[in-house]
Amino acid sequence: MMVDIFSSFDDHNMVFLSFVSLLWAGTLWVMVLFSMDYWVIKSRWSILLDSPKQIIYSQVFRSFGKNLGGFVNLVVGLFSFLLLTNLLGLFPYVFSSTSHLAVTFSLAFPFWFSLILSGFMNNMYAFTAGLLPGGAPTALNPFLVLVESLSICMRPITLSVRLAANMGAGHVVLGLIGTYLSSSFFCYSLLITLSLIFVQVIYFMFEFGVSLIQGYVFSLLVTLYADEHTH
Repeated sequence: MMVDIFSSFDDHNMVFLSFVSLLWAGTLWVMVLFSMDYWVIKSRWSILLDSPKQIIYSQVFRSFGKNLGGFVNLVVGLFSFLLLTNLLGLFPYVFSSTSHLAVTFSLAFPFWFSLILSGFMNNMYAFTAGLLPGGAPTALNPFLVLVESLSICMRPITLSVRLAANMGAGHVVLGLIGTYLSSSFFCYSLLITLSLIFVQVIYFMFEFGVSLIQGYVFSLLVTLYADEHTH
């Protein structure tokens, strides 16, 4: 969240706590999460940091992703990175990287393409057969294969656009409310100023929840795509 409503889309503002520092912090957090399994005694702080990993573990092991070696570790790292960048993007003068399609698409496409390529290489015939629903009329087979292929190809786009649109819209609204709030200290009455402060606090709490949910939804959809992986 930056100074004005559109500065959250400017990745060259060179403000304090830029994207590079956040990326290193996210990488460090992921390393700490995986090293916690070797700790003899866990503190409350370590249990709190370990909770995102346990949440994604429970979701992945409900799907066929548990049969893919190392898949759960990749999804845990993805969820931890999204959670950290989404939440830190709410702080003043912190660049929100997940509001950019360049970042979200760079996260969505490798996961989607790796699952598609792995499923095709593992069992090409089963992968191709999955493009056609069972019991479909013969005359509609070419059309159904085309529709299913387009649906699969649109998945990384919908993943990236959903995350970027939700995070970007929230930062724009927060910046807009903050602009009116800063002006109210000099131009408006005390009642309007207090009302704007109340709206800003409530919407900030709402955006805090959105940041958590969007990171979880992104990781959950990637996990659900693993259910279609051929075995």
